[in-house]
Amino acid sequence: MDRFSFLNAVHTGFIEDLYDKYLSNPDAVEPSWRSFFQGYDLANTDYSLTGEDNESAIRVPEHVFNEFKVIELINGYRSRGHLFTRTNPVRERRKYEPTLALENFGLSDSDLETVFDAGEVIGIGSKSLKDIVKHLEAIYCDSIGIEYMYIRKPEEIKWWQDALNKNDNHLENNVEKKKYILSKLNQAVTFEQFLQTKYVGQKRFSLEGGEALIPAISNLLYQAVNKHQLEECVLGMAHRGRLNTLTNIFRKPVRELFSEFEGKDFEDDTIDGDVKYHMGLTLNKTYQNGKEIKMNLVPNPSHLETVDAVAEGIARAKIDRKYNGDSSKVLPILIHGDAAIAGQGIVYEVIQMAKLNGYKTGGTVHIVVNNQIGFTTNYLDARSSTYCTDVGKVTLSPVLHVNADDVEAVVHATEMALEFRMRFQRDVFIDLLGYRKYGHNEGDEPRFTQPKLYKAISKHENPKDIYVDKLLREKVVDEAYVEKLKDDYKSMLETEYNKSKEDKTSVVKPFMESTWEGFERADLAEMLKSFDTKYAVKKLKGIAKVISSVPEGANFVRKAERILNDRAKMIDADNLDWGLGETLAYGSLLEEGYNIRISGQDVERGTFSHRHAILRDEVTEERINLLNSNPNNKGEMTIYNSLLSEYGVLGFDYGYAMANPNTLTIWEAQFGDFSNGAQIIFDQYMSAAEDKWKLQNGIVVLLPHGYEGQGSEHSSARMERYLQLCAIHNMTVADCTTPGNFYHLLRRQMKRNYRKPLIVFTPKSLLRHPKAVSTLNDLAKGEFQTVIDDTINRDKVKKLVLCTGKFYYDLLAEREMLNRDDVALVRIEQLFPLDLDKIQSIIDLYKNVENYVWAQEEPQNMGAWSFMLQRFNLVKLEVASRPFYAVPAAGSSARFKRRQQRVLDLVFDK
Repeated sequence: MDRFSFLNAVHTGFIEDLYDKYLSNPDAVEPSWRSFFQGYDLANTDYSLTGEDNESAIRVPEHVFNEFKVIELINGYRSRGHLFTRTNPVRERRKYEPTLALENFGLSDSDLETVFDAGEVIGIGSKSLKDIVKHLEAIYCDSIGIEYMYIRKPEEIKWWQDALNKNDNHLENNVEKKKYILSKLNQAVTFEQFLQTKYVGQKRFSLEGGEALIPAISNLLYQAVNKHQLEECVLGMAHRGRLNTLTNIFRKPVRELFSEFEGKDFEDDTIDGDVKYHMGLTLNKTYQNGKEIKMNLVPNPSHLETVDAVAEGIARAKIDRKYNGDSSKVLPILIHGDAAIAGQGIVYEVIQMAKLNGYKTGGTVHIVVNNQIGFTTNYLDARSSTYCTDVGKVTLSPVLHVNADDVEAVVHATEMALEFRMRFQRDVFIDLLGYRKYGHNEGDEPRFTQPKLYKAISKHENPKDIYVDKLLREKVVDEAYVEKLKDDYKSMLETEYNKSKEDKTSVVKPFMESTWEGFERADLAEMLKSFDTKYAVKKLKGIAKVISSVPEGANFVRKAERILNDRAKMIDADNLDWGLGETLAYGSLLEEGYNIRISGQDVERGTFSHRHAILRDEVTEERINLLNSNPNNKGEMTIYNSLLSEYGVLGFDYGYAMANPNTLTIWEAQFGDFSNGAQIIFDQYMSAAEDKWKLQNGIVVLLPHGYEGQGSEHSSARMERYLQLCAIHNMTVADCTTPGNFYHLLRRQMKRNYRKPLIVFTPKSLLRHPKAVSTLNDLAKGEFQTVIDDTINRDKVKKLVLCTGKFYYDLLAEREMLNRDDVALVRIEQLFPLDLDKIQSIIDLYKNVENYVWAQEEPQNMGAWSFMLQRFNLVKLEVASRPFYAVPAAGSSARFKRRQQRVLDLVFDK
């Protein structure tokens, strides 16, 4: 009985679609089809689904069964064709098994002339097997290899298949476009050759071997503006090819670049500047048709992939601030190195952000300048994965591997990548497989470690010459055209080179200058000036009512309602705790038109359950932010629980603050010491960016800090590290003791007409401490106090103790227990910049002091003591602290208490 005779009339494409569905979910396929596919999987070397000697054997028409084999062949190319491409210009590809040979699919050379309807699957109609294989080789195994079959959305897979089938994955460019590609490739190659002759041995991190990057980016931006109406791009990249990109994409005047090569001093003596291949640039580019794009190349340090997170944060800020959440107007582009994208964990963190509400940017185009080597390390020693781009598969992002010598294939790949990003708002990766002509920098000798590879590279033609040969054969250009193109560009470089000799200094241009219009740079004296941060009691009470009331129709859990009731009681009693003081700071800023963004692990509720910025409806689980329900708001608050990341998330929020100075942008660590996972952002950006790049930033970092016997990892935010970074006027470091002072600190951060990063050591036990409270008048009539004096009778004081943060309350409790009135406790609320004038004025009030003490709960080699030794010279200080230790605190609560008591005893001479 021929149970499958109906297969004679079935369209091949229909079988293919069903088989794809069967592979992902067999139960979703109709039973008779499921039986057929199961039989095929078990017996695909025969056209009998059960066996010849079985009486119930199911006979399938042989030609249908062979059609299905061809479909399997097509699927083989789709899923594994990338392993057998011609994408490597200087190395032999590694061998993979099984190959795409016909016999691996139950076919043979005898089938080559047979016509199969399966050709319709790749868009060529019924064709011979020979033609089908030819087209499959062109689509999947030429200069572009693509990985996409692991994507789980059928519509995305179909999109790729349709896109690849067009012209057999070979872009048909007209003469005008080919000349344009040649012009950009000529610029890229000639620029590098010119630098090599003028500045022999100087570091420039040459793009030679990957010059196709320049026409790729140039065409990508052109298509983004003219086809997709994008208005801005944010580009993050490390060093390789950066100078070429600055010059030939971002139009940095080459005269300025040559001055930097000459090592001339900077025109502005208030900054230290940076090396030329770290600099950023902003450009408004207008095309001939009048369309414009704002282009931002983000400055970056030598920590290669750090800029990824920063660039994404900048892109998200622009999407939020300028385009009302429309990510189709901003394109993030990240350019990676092959060793860095495979080796640096920050890449994984950033990729995991791609679809998260607080961090998504509508998809990023990732381009890897793949040198096939990292410094001196062979790629076989640099990763375990097959490809350097395999990290992209975490989010099932498609990856295109492209031969960097085939510039038209590179341009084609970038256009497909852009189309995919714009349609599906997803990340996409381009692996630009080339080589590195010289060493890691131009002073290296790569033959020391890679003699065979560099022997091949030395004989290899550059991409421009390869493309010129192609265009000459096609008669698109002639020799005279090519020579003129080269001579004109080289002549321009020579002219600007000669002009640069006249320049006495170099210039550091501000990044995103228009974004920062109206803001001023501030020195140390300006930072120490008091600032009005008052806000009327009546308005504060209005905000308090909003954040202590259950909205109509909302169904909060009882504990949440109790929290709101407690807020109302605090207002009535005029006794505000830390959480309420913080919330009122946000509420007042929102009414004044500032936006607020907070992110970090568990920030919606707060690690210590003090914030409760987001409440959830018990029935619908709707997220409700009471602050945003205030009808008097002119700004908006967003708050996001982050992925479990410090490095990536802080980098993102730093970038966000960079592009949005009128948003109070806050990153909160779950515990203060966890911030050491983001130390590169603190070291290379937050503490140094203004001095290196003239780049202000108002990011606020909240680091829970305080010794409560929770062990070494949950006690110290390692304030010594941040204080060590403080210099000139680069940032503010504070350790507040009252909700009111914290309130004014946050308001001051936005009300001043300049921006500095702010590090705040925030409390844990003080969040509910009965004495760590403030009144509405403290908020309404006060201002931020850099130092808080004691209220004790000064005439009786023999010992003046300087301290900071939560330890003040421990000292206060000990003093009250001992009934001592000869010890004054003065709180340093702002550690940097130290308000020495204010401290001196307080010291002068105590006429009978015999001893001055710095008291801290941290060991002597930690906390603020070393900073005070260096920066505080008003009086001679003794120290009361734990001795030197290797860890911040003991793991035993009993030992913690003993050590804490010893410090208290030192202060009070017990």
